[in-house]
Amino acid sequence: MRFLPVNLNAMLIELDDLDQTLTLLDGLQNRPLAGVLELIPAARTILVHFDPLQVAAAELAARIGRLDITARVERSGRLVEIPVRYEGDDLEEVARILGIGIPEVIERHTGSTYTVAFTGFAPGFAYLSGGHPSLNVPRRKTPRTRIPAGAVGLAGLFSGVYPQASPGGWQIIGVTDTPMWDLNRKEPALLQPGHRVRFVAEKSRPLIAAPAYATGPAESRSTRPADARQATLTVWKTGVQALFQDLGRPGQAGQGISASGAMDRGALKQANALVGNPADCTCIELAYGGFEFEASGDSVVAVTGADVPLTRVSRDADGTLRRWPESNHAPLALSSGDRLAFGQPRAGVRAYLAVRGGFDVEPVLGSRSTDTLSNVGPKPLAAGDVVGIRPVPRGAIVGHPAQPCPDLPRADTEVTLDVVMGPRTDWFTPEAVTLFSEQVWRVTPESNRVGIRLGAAQPLTRALAAELPSEGTAAGAIQVPPSGLPVLFLADHPLTGGYPVIACVAPYHLDRAGQIPVGTPVRFRPIQVFSETRAEPAAVA
Repeated sequence: MRFLPVNLNAMLIELDDLDQTLTLLDGLQNRPLAGVLELIPAARTILVHFDPLQVAAAELAARIGRLDITARVERSGRLVEIPVRYEGDDLEEVARILGIGIPEVIERHTGSTYTVAFTGFAPGFAYLSGGHPSLNVPRRKTPRTRIPAGAVGLAGLFSGVYPQASPGGWQIIGVTDTPMWDLNRKEPALLQPGHRVRFVAEKSRPLIAAPAYATGPAESRSTRPADARQATLTVWKTGVQALFQDLGRPGQAGQGISASGAMDRGALKQANALVGNPADCTCIELAYGGFEFEASGDSVVAVTGADVPLTRVSRDADGTLRRWPESNHAPLALSSGDRLAFGQPRAGVRAYLAVRGGFDVEPVLGSRSTDTLSNVGPKPLAAGDVVGIRPVPRGAIVGHPAQPCPDLPRADTEVTLDVVMGPRTDWFTPEAVTLFSEQVWRVTPESNRVGIRLGAAQPLTRALAAELPSEGTAAGAIQVPPSGLPVLFLADHPLTGGYPVIACVAPYHLDRAGQIPVGTPVRFRPIQVFSETRAEPAAVA
């Protein structure tokens, strides 16, 4: 058992195999340890998020190290049968790799009962273990750019079903019409850790049933019809991107989705404080300005985060239009008919619009955040949308004007981010580790809420060329794909990943990372070198 640093509030536990992983997971779930917030299991690892104010990393490692991982856990979860038409594009290739006929591939795939070992990659995607040991095939050398929803695939010793259309490198042997993810269900993910799965062969036929990925309420507008007496905001322009965001939906790892939430959590909280809302109230997150709305009914709003110029447009009693600048980071009282336009940010990327009382938006899985990777939550705002405003709660107090963040990132100024080295720093050459912190990286246009893609003259070189089994990833993780050019994971990052993570941005710099514009030079400053956390020898608990 190895304990690898991920961040100041997370560690990665590495084990010998999947059986040990599932045994340890069972022990941690049945006997929760103080300070542990969330567990994300994978093939040979468990990512542990913890509260450093409740337990130190070394103390937590010592407690976990004393747990017994020798006994195999017998899974007796719910049995789910999945009908499959075995007509996948890679079925013939899989038979060739294994040196058997196609009927034998099908027989071996349907002849075993699988167990959901862990989830990740996409909402509703389950890694299924326990199949016939011969069904061990490598991923495709060249991943497909699009695999349809319902595709049944093999990769290594795992089997799985793609819940939605997405890129992927698994060997596709069949297709199912059974929805893997449906927000209309009480538990949207059909398959969850511990469930048993059996594949059943069915005859080929036209695809006429429901798709394997049913989004449910997340595909609706997600704004409630406004009451005639209710104050509203009407969207005139959206700019690059306008999304509802709050503090996210943590604790949904079992469903295969990350927490998401505001890219700059501090700015969201500040906007809510200025209008007298609770800290986690829903705001509109606006990227790169260009947003404009009109108030219907009187309202109080505030704009924080990126330093965006604001222009109010009002009409006098005689019909004359008047325009004048307004201040961000301060409460603004709007009269019915007033419009507020957002210019291009002078610094930062994302501004946050809060309204006194909060936006009247339907929650999805307990949050009103929009996860752009998982397609969970309210849809992006569009021109013409009318958003209702909730009644103002009693006792709400409008805050005093605040100061913008003094060091908001600018495209023409180098930004420094503190990082914790690990958990896979030792997968890189010493020269690459040095280069990582000494070289200036630049944010590329391919960056978004999922992550920041970085470019530089010299890519990072790996010391280990082996394929890394999928393992949990945290917000702030800096993953290095085969190109050697890092990707900094942000709010909408995938729950698991298959490339080594060289370091992780310190939690207190994640808000800053979410405000870095395209083209900005970035430098990483290690605050903690890579070193395993040593625990006491494991013993029978």
